[in-house]
Amino acid sequence: MLLKRLQLGLIHAAVAMTLVPINSTLNRVMIKELALSATLVAVLASLPYLFSPIQVAIGSYSDRHPIFGLRRTPYILLGLLLCVAGVIVSPQVAFLFAQNWWLGLALGVLAFGAWGMGFNFASVSYLALASEISGEKGRGRTIAVMFFIMIVGIILTALSLAHMIDPYTPQALQRAFQIVGGMALILGLLGLIGLEKRAEETSRAEHYSLRQMAQAIVGNSQARIFFVYLWLLLVALLGQDVLLEPFGGEAFGLPVQATTSITAIWGGCMLAALSIGGVLEGRLSKRVIAQAGNVGALAAFVLIAISGLIASVPLFYAGVILLGLGTGLSTVANLSLMLDMSTPASVGLFIGAWGMSNAFSRLSGSILGGVVRDAVAQLTQNPVLGYVAVFGIEAGLMLAAVFLLRRINPSAFRQKAEQMSYLEAAALAAEN
Repeated sequence: MLLKRLQLGLIHAAVAMTLVPINSTLNRVMIKELALSATLVAVLASLPYLFSPIQVAIGSYSDRHPIFGLRRTPYILLGLLLCVAGVIVSPQVAFLFAQNWWLGLALGVLAFGAWGMGFNFASVSYLALASEISGEKGRGRTIAVMFFIMIVGIILTALSLAHMIDPYTPQALQRAFQIVGGMALILGLLGLIGLEKRAEETSRAEHYSLRQMAQAIVGNSQARIFFVYLWLLLVALLGQDVLLEPFGGEAFGLPVQATTSITAIWGGCMLAALSIGGVLEGRLSKRVIAQAGNVGALAAFVLIAISGLIASVPLFYAGVILLGLGTGLSTVANLSLMLDMSTPASVGLFIGAWGMSNAFSRLSGSILGGVVRDAVAQLTQNPVLGYVAVFGIEAGLMLAAVFLLRRINPSAFRQKAEQMSYLEAAALAAEN
């Protein structure tokens, strides 16, 4: 079973590796070096989350339509190939904008859309396969292994990218993206070899419709409050993904390789946050841990905004470190709180609803951040103030979330829900 968990971890890491160049490096190059609209970049980067509702259909379809006796492997492979293709061609498409804007836009939608479709095809399929292979008792351990390998993969990818594009040139960028895509494909294929049994030997995973997910939320007043809170939280935490590295370039003149390393810093802080959470578990309530993460992220946004106003690089990195720690604590503790709300029969529904909320928050947060940055920069003729405004808004959303969490009481409607360990909650958070 350990070998299968490691293989699943390789697949999880392979898909995540293709996200790093696009969301950490290319977005900075498009906004800073190519002077493209942050709104445009945010929309392109958000395509995977715009397509996220198709995960329900993909999971259900693959249940009923095995290929060569395999229900998951062909869909994982298709998704992986689309992700690799998207990451390899995306820098070429980005540079095309300077020559032919409309052609660049059309091909940009195709390239980023290919990655988005691939992400959705692969992720829902390998998570379903992980659930089927592990069974209910082993699911937490399996996803914990997948999560650990994914984070390590993200850190190594970010560090390797920073090295490969130093010094930065368009040619170095394209070559680095090709290498990352090739490595992701190799790791993904290694993970797939012999992993899945034939369909007749594999149990079916449960899948839920969008209507069922919505009903799980709107049918309970506490759940409605929680998901409003969750939306505020995730818009703030995830909406900065597209802008943090371009901000480092615009505000402090950091080179591409330096801003790319921000992802490695984030990954290290996430792992540290999980360790801290493990120590705190049993000593503090989940809501206290979540609130600590929320307050930490709130302080991080304030520090990052101030760093732009006073042009302080050390303050900026302090904010990035605090943001990674706060995001790690907040995400896993809030997922654990959500699972406390559910009964054993509805855990899958709530996990699906978490994924939908996560995707919608990324979509709305990224687009909101891009629009605000462009609007303020245009009005003030100062790009840095555009970023500062976005981080200020995200601090305000975090503050609202801090106050709203005080109104949430999972025990008010929990009915014999099985308690999930902090490690399992942390692992499940990584699925999204």
